[in-house]
Amino acid sequence: MKAEERREQIAMLAHANGLATVEELAASFQVSPSTIRRDLALLVESETIARTYGGVIPRSRDHQEATLQERALRGGAAKQRIGRWAAEQVSPGDTILLDAGTTTAQVACHLRTTHPLTVVTTGLTPFHELAGVPDIERVLLGGTFRDLSQGFVGPLTEEALERWYFDLVFLGADAVTADRGVCEASVVQTRLKQLMARAGARVFLLMHAEKLGQRPFKSWVQLPGPWTLVTDSSVQPDQLAPFEARGIEVVVVGDD
Repeated sequence: MKAEERREQIAMLAHANGLATVEELAASFQVSPSTIRRDLALLVESETIARTYGGVIPRSRDHQEATLQERALRGGAAKQRIGRWAAEQVSPGDTILLDAGTTTAQVACHLRTTHPLTVVTTGLTPFHELAGVPDIERVLLGGTFRDLSQGFVGPLTEEALERWYFDLVFLGADAVTADRGVCEASVVQTRLKQLMARAGARVFLLMHAEKLGQRPFKSWVQLPGPWTLVTDSSVQPDQLAPFEARGIEVVVVGDD
């Protein structure tokens, strides 16, 4: 494959999938990471893409939200470790809330041996992960279904949420910054995040390191009350510093 053709495909992947890492691109195109970095430098210079730590995001304002299937392909090992750590915070007898998403699905996967338990979720994927597990009561909060996230949002979801208070709440998001808070593709999603955070005694935001400091969309919300940012070991000190400066508790989950 010629270099120009490879760069065109890199730009297409970035716009289709959102975040893409140097390692993922090098493996996909079967070239060295240094070759990918040179490609990215040229694409950034042409304002086709923007660099982020370790990879690339599209520069276009019409950034497309990734599907659940696309998200599942990114950072799988890190999400598993974050999910396992989160599940270890749960005790038998707890009532917990799981957001829709791939990382919260990993939390559910690692909860299969923790019971009795009540698990309330807005997402089909976490819900199905716990199918058939004895002594785990599953509650799915319905509403308007989003195909992209395989989750429910909207007034019906919010109304159902008002009937609950949780020992622990586990959230995901498209991005997070210390100054603006949580970023999502729509206001209806950020509103639900805010309400979910209000409904828990302890709130955890589970985020792959690539999402920290990014601003892919225009809808933002600050999470109310104290909350804990949980991320993976690829995170850099300068990514964490703004959160720590604001007194946000940070947990970095190490490699196995």
